[in-house]
Amino acid sequence: MPDTKPDLQLDEEGVCNACRSYEKRKEVDWEARHAELLQVLEKYRSPDGSNWDCIVPVSGGKDSTYQVVRMLQLGLNPLCVTSTTCDLSSLGRKNIENLKHLGVDYVEMSPNPLVRAKLNRIGLKQVGDISWPEHVGIFTIPVRAAVQFNVPLLVWGENSQNEYGGPAAAADNNILNRRWLEEFGGLLGMRVTDLIGLEGIEAKHLISYTYPSDEELLRVGVTGLFLGHYIPWDGLSNTLIAQANGFHSYDKVVEGSMVSYENLDNHQTGIHDYFKFLKFGFGRATDLACMHIRRGRLTRQDGLEAVKRLDGTFPWEYLGKPLAEILRPLDITVDEFIRLCDKFTNKKIFKRDSSGALIKDRDGNLTKINDDNL
Repeated sequence: MPDTKPDLQLDEEGVCNACRSYEKRKEVDWEARHAELLQVLEKYRSPDGSNWDCIVPVSGGKDSTYQVVRMLQLGLNPLCVTSTTCDLSSLGRKNIENLKHLGVDYVEMSPNPLVRAKLNRIGLKQVGDISWPEHVGIFTIPVRAAVQFNVPLLVWGENSQNEYGGPAAAADNNILNRRWLEEFGGLLGMRVTDLIGLEGIEAKHLISYTYPSDEELLRVGVTGLFLGHYIPWDGLSNTLIAQANGFHSYDKVVEGSMVSYENLDNHQTGIHDYFKFLKFGFGRATDLACMHIRRGRLTRQDGLEAVKRLDGTFPWEYLGKPLAEILRPLDITVDEFIRLCDKFTNKKIFKRDSSGALIKDRDGNLTKINDDNL
Protein backbone atom coordinates (compact mmCIF):
# COMPACT_ATOMS: atom_id res chain seq x y z
CA MET A 1 0.00 0.00 0.00
CA PRO A 2 1.65 3.28 -1.04
CA ASP A 3 2.06 6.11 1.46
CA THR A 4 -0.08 8.32 -0.80
CA LYS A 5 -3.19 6.65 0.64
CA PRO A 6 -5.15 9.21 2.71
CA ASP A 7 -4.99 8.62 6.47
CA LEU A 8 -2.38 5.86 6.01
CA GLN A 9 0.20 5.94 8.79
CA LEU A 10 3.48 4.05 8.74
CA ASP A 11 5.13 3.20 12.04
CA GLU A 12 8.85 3.11 12.82
CA GLU A 13 9.05 -0.35 11.25
CA GLY A 14 7.41 0.82 8.02
CA VAL A 15 4.18 -1.09 8.72
CA CYS A 16 0.88 0.69 8.02
CA ASN A 17 -1.94 1.19 10.49
CA ALA A 18 -4.25 -1.10 8.49
CA CYS A 19 -1.85 -4.02 8.90
CA ARG A 20 -1.41 -3.22 12.59
CA SER A 21 -5.19 -3.17 13.05
CA TYR A 22 -5.45 -6.58 11.41
CA GLU A 23 -2.70 -7.96 13.67
CA LYS A 24 -4.72 -6.86 16.71
CA ARG A 25 -7.56 -9.16 15.65
CA LYS A 26 -5.60 -12.03 17.20
CA GLU A 27 -6.00 -10.38 20.58
CA VAL A 28 -9.77 -9.99 20.28
CA ASP A 29 -12.07 -12.30 22.24
CA TRP A 30 -14.54 -12.88 19.42
CA GLU A 31 -16.85 -14.98 21.58
CA ALA A 32 -17.18 -12.05 23.97
CA ARG A 33 -17.75 -9.70 21.05
CA HIS A 34 -20.51 -11.99 19.73
CA ALA A 35 -22.16 -12.03 23.16
CA GLU A 36 -21.94 -8.22 23.19
CA LEU A 37 -23.60 -8.11 19.77
CA LEU A 38 -26.49 -10.23 21.02
CA GLN A 39 -26.97 -7.87 23.96
CA VAL A 40 -27.04 -4.79 21.74
CA LEU A 41 -29.45 -6.39 19.26
CA GLU A 42 -31.76 -7.55 22.04
CA LYS A 43 -31.88 -4.00 23.38
CA TYR A 44 -33.29 -2.75 20.08
CA ARG A 45 -35.50 -5.71 19.13
CA SER A 46 -39.16 -4.75 18.74
CA PRO A 47 -40.73 -6.12 21.95
CA ASP A 48 -44.09 -7.04 20.44
CA GLY A 49 -43.15 -7.51 16.77
CA SER A 50 -45.14 -4.45 15.74
CA ASN A 51 -42.16 -2.83 14.03
CA TRP A 52 -38.91 -3.91 12.37
CA ASP A 53 -36.03 -4.72 14.68
CA CYS A 54 -33.40 -2.88 12.66
CA ILE A 55 -32.59 -1.34 9.30
CA VAL A 56 -29.89 -2.94 7.15
CA PRO A 57 -28.62 -0.64 4.39
CA VAL A 58 -28.12 -2.92 1.39
CA SER A 59 -26.86 -2.76 -2.19
CA GLY A 60 -27.37 -6.43 -3.00
CA GLY A 61 -23.61 -6.97 -3.00
CA LYS A 62 -21.72 -9.72 -1.24
CA ASP A 63 -21.35 -7.85 2.06
CA SER A 64 -24.91 -6.62 2.39
CA THR A 65 -26.20 -10.08 1.43
CA TYR A 66 -23.99 -11.48 4.19
CA GLN A 67 -25.29 -8.88 6.67
CA VAL A 68 -28.90 -9.86 5.95
CA VAL A 69 -28.09 -13.57 6.28
CA ARG A 70 -26.50 -12.94 9.68
CA MET A 71 -29.44 -10.85 10.94
CA LEU A 72 -31.90 -13.55 9.88
CA GLN A 73 -29.76 -16.22 11.56
CA LEU A 74 -29.93 -14.20 14.78
CA GLY A 75 -33.72 -14.09 14.57
CA LEU A 76 -34.12 -10.44 13.72
CA ASN A 77 -36.76 -8.98 11.44
CA PRO A 78 -34.82 -6.37 9.42
CA LEU A 79 -36.09 -3.72 7.05
CA CYS A 80 -33.62 -3.61 4.16
CA VAL A 81 -33.12 -0.17 2.63
CA THR A 82 -31.39 0.51 -0.67
CA SER A 83 -30.13 3.84 -1.88
CA THR A 84 -29.93 2.94 -5.54
CA THR A 85 -26.68 3.23 -7.43
CA CYS A 86 -26.15 5.81 -10.14
CA ASP A 87 -26.05 3.40 -13.11
CA LEU A 88 -27.47 0.07 -11.95
CA SER A 89 -26.20 -2.99 -13.81
CA SER A 90 -28.36 -5.97 -14.69
CA LEU A 91 -26.24 -8.09 -12.36
CA GLY A 92 -26.81 -5.57 -9.58
CA ARG A 93 -30.57 -5.81 -10.08
CA LYS A 94 -30.38 -9.60 -10.08
CA ASN A 95 -28.57 -9.60 -6.74
CA ILE A 96 -31.04 -7.13 -5.22
CA GLU A 97 -33.91 -9.42 -6.20
CA ASN A 98 -32.04 -12.37 -4.69
CA LEU A 99 -31.53 -10.49 -1.43
CA LYS A 100 -35.24 -9.67 -1.20
CA HIS A 101 -36.06 -13.35 -1.61
CA LEU A 102 -33.99 -14.26 1.43
CA GLY A 103 -37.21 -13.32 3.20
CA VAL A 104 -37.12 -9.65 4.18
CA ASP A 105 -39.15 -6.49 3.82
CA TYR A 106 -37.39 -4.13 1.46
CA VAL A 107 -37.54 -0.43 0.54
CA GLU A 108 -35.70 1.10 -2.40
CA MET A 109 -35.16 4.84 -2.74
CA SER A 110 -34.26 6.00 -6.24
CA PRO A 111 -33.38 9.71 -6.21
CA ASN A 112 -34.32 11.87 -9.19
CA PRO A 113 -32.07 10.57 -12.01
CA LEU A 114 -31.93 13.94 -13.78
CA VAL A 115 -30.66 15.64 -10.63
CA ARG A 116 -28.30 12.78 -9.89
CA ALA A 117 -26.73 13.04 -13.35
CA LYS A 118 -26.00 16.69 -12.54
CA LEU A 119 -24.48 15.66 -9.20
CA ASN A 120 -22.38 12.99 -10.93
CA ARG A 121 -21.10 15.62 -13.35
CA ILE A 122 -20.43 18.21 -10.62
CA GLY A 123 -18.73 15.62 -8.42
CA LEU A 124 -16.50 14.45 -11.27
CA LYS A 125 -15.53 17.95 -12.36
CA GLN A 126 -15.09 19.57 -8.94
CA VAL A 127 -13.70 16.86 -6.66
CA GLY A 128 -12.88 14.05 -9.09
CA ASP A 129 -15.54 11.68 -7.75
CA ILE A 130 -18.29 10.63 -10.15
CA SER A 131 -19.89 8.63 -7.32
CA TRP A 132 -20.25 11.59 -4.93
CA PRO A 133 -24.09 11.41 -4.77
CA GLU A 134 -24.00 7.65 -4.20
CA HIS A 135 -21.44 7.95 -1.39
CA VAL A 136 -23.59 10.55 0.35
CA GLY A 137 -26.90 8.76 -0.27
CA ILE A 138 -25.81 5.46 1.26
CA PHE A 139 -25.51 7.29 4.58
CA THR A 140 -28.42 9.73 4.36
CA ILE A 141 -31.21 7.59 2.86
CA PRO A 142 -31.09 4.69 5.37
CA VAL A 143 -30.97 7.23 8.22
CA ARG A 144 -33.95 9.10 6.79
CA ALA A 145 -35.73 5.73 6.61
CA ALA A 146 -34.89 5.08 10.26
CA VAL A 147 -36.57 8.36 11.19
CA GLN A 148 -39.54 7.87 8.88
CA PHE A 149 -40.27 4.30 9.99
CA ASN A 150 -39.27 4.86 13.63
CA VAL A 151 -36.64 2.11 13.63
CA PRO A 152 -33.72 3.22 15.83
CA LEU A 153 -31.00 0.69 14.96
CA LEU A 154 -29.02 0.63 11.71
CA VAL A 155 -26.70 -2.33 11.07
CA TRP A 156 -23.77 -1.50 8.81
CA GLY A 157 -21.08 -3.92 7.73
CA GLU A 158 -17.40 -3.16 7.98
CA ASN A 159 -16.08 -0.22 9.96
CA SER A 160 -13.49 1.34 7.66
CA GLN A 161 -11.81 2.94 10.68
CA ASN A 162 -11.69 -0.46 12.41
CA GLU A 163 -11.62 1.10 15.84
CA TYR A 164 -15.00 0.77 17.49
CA GLY A 165 -18.39 -0.76 17.09
CA GLY A 166 -20.41 2.38 16.48
CA PRO A 167 -22.58 4.50 18.76
CA ALA A 168 -25.01 1.70 19.59
CA ALA A 169 -22.23 0.12 21.66
CA ALA A 170 -21.54 3.30 23.64
CA ALA A 171 -22.68 3.53 27.23
CA ASP A 172 -23.36 7.25 26.88
CA ASN A 173 -24.51 9.49 24.03
CA ASN A 174 -25.17 6.68 21.57
CA ILE A 175 -27.26 8.78 19.18
CA LEU A 176 -26.11 8.80 15.56
CA ASN A 177 -25.93 12.57 15.31
CA ARG A 178 -25.01 14.60 12.26
CA ARG A 179 -21.44 15.21 13.37
CA TRP A 180 -20.77 11.49 13.85
CA LEU A 181 -22.25 10.65 10.46
CA GLU A 182 -20.30 13.32 8.61
CA GLU A 183 -17.06 11.67 9.73
CA PHE A 184 -18.00 8.62 7.65
CA GLY A 185 -19.95 10.20 4.77
CA GLY A 186 -18.22 10.68 1.42
CA LEU A 187 -18.50 14.45 1.19
CA LEU A 188 -14.85 15.07 0.16
CA GLY A 189 -15.09 18.68 1.26
CA MET A 190 -18.18 19.45 -0.83
CA ARG A 191 -21.22 20.04 1.35
CA VAL A 192 -24.71 19.28 0.13
CA THR A 193 -25.72 22.92 0.64
CA ASP A 194 -22.87 23.99 -1.69
CA LEU A 195 -24.82 22.45 -4.57
CA ILE A 196 -27.81 24.78 -4.31
CA GLY A 197 -27.78 27.12 -7.29
CA LEU A 198 -25.49 24.97 -9.42
CA GLU A 199 -27.05 23.83 -12.73
CA GLY A 200 -30.51 24.84 -11.52
CA ILE A 201 -30.37 22.63 -8.41
CA GLU A 202 -32.69 23.71 -5.59
CA ALA A 203 -32.93 22.60 -1.97
CA LYS A 204 -36.00 20.52 -2.82
CA HIS A 205 -33.86 18.43 -5.20
CA LEU A 206 -31.46 17.46 -2.40
CA ILE A 207 -33.82 15.92 0.16
CA SER A 208 -32.39 12.43 -0.44
CA TYR A 209 -28.86 13.69 0.25
CA THR A 210 -29.70 15.67 3.38
CA TYR A 211 -29.32 14.25 6.90
CA PRO A 212 -32.32 14.41 9.19
CA SER A 213 -32.05 17.07 11.88
CA ASP A 214 -30.44 16.19 15.18
CA GLU A 215 -33.86 16.74 16.77
CA GLU A 216 -35.40 14.05 14.53
CA LEU A 217 -32.52 11.66 15.24
CA LEU A 218 -32.88 12.21 18.96
CA ARG A 219 -36.66 11.74 18.87
CA VAL A 220 -36.31 8.28 17.32
CA GLY A 221 -33.04 7.47 19.06
CA VAL A 222 -31.35 6.62 15.76
CA THR A 223 -28.11 4.77 16.34
CA GLY A 224 -25.92 2.29 14.50
CA LEU A 225 -23.41 -0.51 14.79
CA PHE A 226 -20.73 -2.00 12.59
CA LEU A 227 -21.14 -5.75 12.28
CA GLY A 228 -17.43 -6.08 11.51
CA HIS A 229 -16.63 -5.00 15.06
CA TYR A 230 -18.43 -8.04 16.45
CA ILE A 231 -17.78 -10.68 13.78
CA PRO A 232 -14.38 -11.16 12.03
CA TRP A 233 -14.83 -9.42 8.68
CA ASP A 234 -13.50 -11.01 5.51
CA GLY A 235 -14.74 -10.18 2.02
CA LEU A 236 -13.98 -13.60 0.57
CA SER A 237 -15.69 -15.45 3.41
CA ASN A 238 -18.66 -13.09 3.06
CA THR A 239 -18.75 -13.92 -0.65
CA LEU A 240 -18.86 -17.66 -0.06
CA ILE A 241 -21.75 -17.27 2.38
CA ALA A 242 -23.53 -14.88 0.00
CA GLN A 243 -23.06 -17.25 -2.94
CA ALA A 244 -24.47 -20.09 -0.86
CA ASN A 245 -27.53 -17.88 -0.49
CA GLY A 246 -28.00 -17.11 -4.17
CA PHE A 247 -25.59 -14.21 -4.78
CA HIS A 248 -24.21 -14.03 -8.34
CA SER A 249 -20.66 -13.01 -9.31
CA TYR A 250 -19.40 -11.61 -12.62
CA ASP A 251 -18.30 -14.05 -15.33
CA LYS A 252 -14.70 -12.75 -15.28
CA VAL A 253 -12.40 -10.50 -13.24
CA VAL A 254 -14.04 -7.08 -12.91
CA GLU A 255 -12.23 -4.39 -14.88
CA GLY A 256 -9.66 -2.60 -12.70
CA SER A 257 -9.99 -5.25 -10.00
CA MET A 258 -8.54 -8.70 -9.35
CA VAL A 259 -11.71 -10.57 -8.35
CA SER A 260 -15.12 -11.27 -9.86
CA TYR A 261 -17.31 -10.91 -6.78
CA GLU A 262 -17.50 -7.24 -5.80
CA ASN A 263 -18.51 -3.80 -7.12
CA LEU A 264 -21.02 -5.41 -9.47
CA ASP A 265 -23.96 -3.01 -9.25
CA ASN A 266 -22.80 0.31 -10.71
CA HIS A 267 -21.32 0.88 -14.17
CA GLN A 268 -19.71 4.10 -12.89
CA THR A 269 -17.53 2.28 -10.36
CA GLY A 270 -14.70 1.81 -12.84
CA ILE A 271 -14.43 5.58 -13.25
CA HIS A 272 -14.48 6.11 -9.49
CA ASP A 273 -11.70 3.58 -8.94
CA TYR A 274 -9.65 4.98 -11.83
CA PHE A 275 -9.71 8.47 -10.33
CA LYS A 276 -8.44 7.04 -7.06
CA PHE A 277 -5.54 5.60 -9.04
CA LEU A 278 -4.88 8.96 -10.71
CA LYS A 279 -4.92 10.84 -7.39
CA PHE A 280 -3.09 8.38 -5.17
CA GLY A 281 -1.32 5.88 -7.43
CA PHE A 282 -3.30 2.79 -6.42
CA GLY A 283 -6.65 1.28 -7.31
CA ARG A 284 -8.96 -1.54 -6.33
CA ALA A 285 -6.52 -4.31 -7.22
CA THR A 286 -4.07 -2.89 -4.66
CA ASP A 287 -6.78 -2.80 -1.97
CA LEU A 288 -7.68 -6.42 -2.63
CA ALA A 289 -4.08 -7.64 -2.87
CA CYS A 290 -3.33 -6.07 0.51
CA MET A 291 -6.37 -7.68 2.12
CA HIS A 292 -5.37 -11.12 0.84
CA ILE A 293 -1.70 -10.67 1.74
CA ARG A 294 -2.65 -9.80 5.33
CA ARG A 295 -4.68 -13.00 5.52
CA GLY A 296 -1.86 -15.14 4.16
CA ARG A 297 -3.66 -16.07 0.94
CA LEU A 298 -1.22 -14.23 -1.30
CA THR A 299 2.50 -13.53 -1.09
CA ARG A 300 3.62 -9.94 -1.35
CA GLN A 301 5.47 -10.70 -4.59
CA ASP A 302 2.38 -12.28 -6.17
CA GLY A 303 0.35 -9.29 -5.02
CA LEU A 304 2.78 -6.82 -6.60
CA GLU A 305 2.75 -8.71 -9.90
CA ALA A 306 -1.05 -8.81 -9.97
CA VAL A 307 -1.27 -5.11 -9.19
CA LYS A 308 1.16 -4.20 -11.98
CA ARG A 309 -1.03 -6.04 -14.50
CA LEU A 310 -4.48 -5.12 -13.27
CA ASP A 311 -4.40 -1.81 -11.39
CA GLY A 312 -5.12 1.53 -12.99
CA THR A 313 -6.07 0.51 -16.52
CA PHE A 314 -7.99 3.18 -18.38
CA PRO A 315 -11.74 2.48 -17.89
CA TRP A 316 -12.81 1.97 -21.49
CA GLU A 317 -15.65 -0.21 -20.18
CA TYR A 318 -17.04 -1.53 -16.91
CA LEU A 319 -19.12 -4.66 -16.49
CA GLY A 320 -19.26 -4.77 -20.28
CA LYS A 321 -20.69 -1.27 -20.75
CA PRO A 322 -18.57 1.09 -22.92
CA LEU A 323 -17.23 4.30 -21.42
CA ALA A 324 -19.07 6.51 -23.91
CA GLU A 325 -22.42 5.00 -22.85
CA ILE A 326 -21.59 5.43 -19.16
CA LEU A 327 -20.76 9.11 -19.72
CA ARG A 328 -23.73 9.91 -21.98
CA PRO A 329 -26.27 10.69 -19.18
CA LEU A 330 -23.73 13.12 -17.74
CA ASP A 331 -23.39 14.91 -21.09
CA ILE A 332 -19.62 14.37 -21.04
CA THR A 333 -17.69 13.13 -24.07
CA VAL A 334 -14.79 10.69 -23.88
CA ASP A 335 -12.38 13.45 -24.94
CA GLU A 336 -13.67 15.74 -22.19
CA PHE A 337 -13.37 12.86 -19.74
CA ILE A 338 -9.73 12.31 -20.70
CA ARG A 339 -9.02 16.00 -20.07
CA LEU A 340 -10.62 15.67 -16.63
CA CYS A 341 -8.45 12.62 -15.95
CA ASP A 342 -5.34 14.62 -16.80
CA LYS A 343 -6.50 17.48 -14.56
CA PHE A 344 -6.82 15.23 -11.50
CA THR A 345 -3.72 13.13 -12.16
CA ASN A 346 -1.04 13.49 -9.48
CA LYS A 347 1.94 14.55 -11.60
CA LYS A 348 4.37 13.50 -8.85
CA ILE A 349 3.37 9.85 -9.25
CA PHE A 350 3.30 9.27 -13.02
CA LYS A 351 5.94 9.55 -15.74
CA ARG A 352 5.99 12.59 -18.02
CA ASP A 353 7.97 13.52 -21.10
CA SER A 354 10.46 16.40 -21.40
CA SER A 355 7.62 18.87 -22.04
CA GLY A 356 5.77 17.78 -18.90
CA ALA A 357 3.00 15.87 -20.69
CA LEU A 358 1.84 12.59 -19.18
CA ILE A 359 3.26 9.53 -20.95
CA LYS A 360 0.51 7.12 -22.04
CA ASP A 361 0.53 3.87 -23.98
CA ARG A 362 -1.75 3.26 -26.96
CA ASP A 363 -4.62 2.32 -24.63
CA GLY A 364 -4.29 5.52 -22.62
CA ASN A 365 -2.64 3.88 -19.62
CA LEU A 366 -0.15 5.76 -17.46
CA THR A 367 3.11 4.47 -15.95
CA LYS A 368 4.01 5.10 -12.32
CA ILE A 369 7.45 6.52 -11.56
CA ASN A 370 7.84 3.99 -8.76
CA ASP A 371 5.96 0.84 -9.72
CA ASP A 372 6.79 -1.20 -6.64
CA ASN A 373 4.89 0.79 -3.99
CA LEU A 374 8.12 0.93 -2.02
